[in-house]
Amino acid sequence: MSTASDSNIEYIDWNHAFDTLQKAYQLGIFVLIIGPKGTGKTTLVRKFASQMGKELSSVNFSLRTRESHLIGTNTLDNGQINFVNGVLVHSMTQGDLLYLDELNAAEPDVLLRLDEALDDRRQIVLKEFHGQTIKAKENWFVIGTINPLSHVGTKELPPQILSRFPIRIMLDYPPEETEMEIIRKHVNVTNITHEENIRSAIKLASNLRKAASLEEIFYSPSLRETIAYSKLVVSGTNAKEAAEIVFANVYHQWGEIEYRKVMDIIASIFL
Repeated sequence: MSTASDSNIEYIDWNHAFDTLQKAYQLGIFVLIIGPKGTGKTTLVRKFASQMGKELSSVNFSLRTRESHLIGTNTLDNGQINFVNGVLVHSMTQGDLLYLDELNAAEPDVLLRLDEALDDRRQIVLKEFHGQTIKAKENWFVIGTINPLSHVGTKELPPQILSRFPIRIMLDYPPEETEMEIIRKHVNVTNITHEENIRSAIKLASNLRKAASLEEIFYSPSLRETIAYSKLVVSGTNAKEAAEIVFANVYHQWGEIEYRKVMDIIASIFL
């Protein structure tokens, strides 16, 4: 569920995603946000829910997400069987904003139950509880996100699920100047040298992202990494050392050659 603190979320709407989300909400058309990890998809959704005054019900999909997480389960209380709603059913009955995060990591049986709820009737039959039919409130709204297929655990969404989200927003990494603006929301950058080093780190991250998109390296750093780097540098860590800690060391898991590739890029940027 969303909390009161969500109203304080900092989000820079650099590609006008808010306008698209608002139009989709007004029209009752579900939205799919597409983009790599760490580009602010969840932050965008939380900020949008807060601005629209909507409670946020969230599911983060993985191989371990079961139908019961979405639908609910029967419980025995003082000899009486009660049904406890799952996230999907709860959001439908309350008219919440349902956030389906990393939807293309869900298992087929889970997607099948979602498909039932997402069609034009906006209803689901609880085979788990006497065949009761749950119909969504009129203001129920759904936003899903997917990661590129290159991400571990992801797979193609079936066409019928894709068709339930006719409005699609591509959320990639922001332009370098916007990334600097985002960092300033998280880090107090007042020292000129620190700012120069942070701009160099943003350039480094951009180069690594391009290399990853061309499959020249295995990993693409997110906004979380440039923010973490900035916090290290501002707290007194040497710029090149911080770059190795945040950007290079992760590549050790793919071997020494991969790590050296990144260290060479770092050496060319942080002289």
